Amino acid sequence: MKLLKVISKAVILTVILLVFLSPAFAQGGLVEIEFIQWWEPELPAGSFRAIMNEFEAQNPGIKVKLISGPYSATRDQIVTGAATGTLSDVVGLDGAWVNDLAKQGAIAPMDGLIASTNYDASQVAAIIKLDNKSYMFPVASFVYPIFVNLDLFKAAGIEKLPTNRSEFIATARKLTNLEKNQYGWVLPLSLEAPNGAQNDVMSWVWASGKSMMKDGRPDLTNPDVVSALKFIETMYKEGLISPGSFAKKEQDKVEEFVNGRVGMMVDTLAHINMIRDRNPSLNFTVSDFPAVDGYTGLKGLPYAAWGIGISEGSKHKEEAWKLVTYLMSPEVNSKLVSIANAFPGNVHATPDFVLTDELFGKGFKFFQSGYLANEFVGLPVAEELMRILNIEIQLMLDGKQTAEQAAAKAQAKWEAKF
Repeated sequence: MKLLKVISKAVILTVILLVFLSPAFAQGGLVEIEFIQWWEPELPAGSFRAIMNEFEAQNPGIKVKLISGPYSATRDQIVTGAATGTLSDVVGLDGAWVNDLAKQGAIAPMDGLIASTNYDASQVAAIIKLDNKSYMFPVASFVYPIFVNLDLFKAAGIEKLPTNRSEFIATARKLTNLEKNQYGWVLPLSLEAPNGAQNDVMSWVWASGKSMMKDGRPDLTNPDVVSALKFIETMYKEGLISPGSFAKKEQDKVEEFVNGRVGMMVDTLAHINMIRDRNPSLNFTVSDFPAVDGYTGLKGLPYAAWGIGISEGSKHKEEAWKLVTYLMSPEVNSKLVSIANAFPGNVHATPDFVLTDELFGKGFKFFQSGYLANEFVGLPVAEELMRILNIEIQLMLDGKQTAEQAAAKAQAKWEAKF
């Protein structure tokens, strides 16, 4: 009998100890979910954390730990997390990553969560799917116009923003001043973070209403793509592009613009607030994307989305889903995209950016007069395709092959990935 009592006490003590040591008890019954993204640094200080605090207030059992960093660093962390099974519960996604991450089994299809919560998916502006499974919601979409340093324009005697490629080259020539270490344009072609192929190279093709694809297959050898490569080659050979392109990433490009080293860059409207914070005295504007000379049709405006998804390895998918739907709700989505100067991910959201920000108002007009274009979204191994293209462009700029050869070699390598 005494032995039974001793055993009973031991069992009770063990249970109590396990309860005390459990993460939920240690955090007062809270479930902590991690949210990795690059958005927080691109928003006004404290604004994204405030939205998380509001979510926590409405969901007392959940705490959100933000894992924030620049785009390229976040991408690297996500790639590592996917490979090691340590990916955060909620994942900020670029549409170009979805195919790879889904095939790795790193991100979870959200269809089961959509069904089990009776979520109205029709309110989502565009769901990114693979094999008919829903992996990403676009929380916000950002267009990529040309950013212009107005003070450098004025100092160079330039009164008109370039509207076509010839004018862009002429403007870059006037802006370039080697004695001042000042250049007309900046081109990131890093192989580590290769999205320059998308934002800074193919954007010239889309701006003229053209395509790098045909019937769902690569079509890099078409005259429109080759023409864009030759346009970039001309600027590079003339020394109009700031040095170091082959190692340069997106944040390096922005840094050069912020410091007044380049007069023009292709960039997302998401960086407007960050640029203002980094250099409040910088006098800059945004300009419509120049098209090929003589083109008068609709322009494809490059864009990227702040996408969101859920890790397949998350032990808190229901809590993660609550955060996803919170950010996609009309009220919260309106607030977030208004702060970020972005297009909403919820079709019922009504951002106030057009009235509150002159530069975004301009970007909105560009959008209204054209269409969103990003042919890399949803392609297999999209980042690898970008990397392949960057490699061939680097060889072209090094004088080791022509634009036609670069396009043909990239085409052959792309074909092997489809």
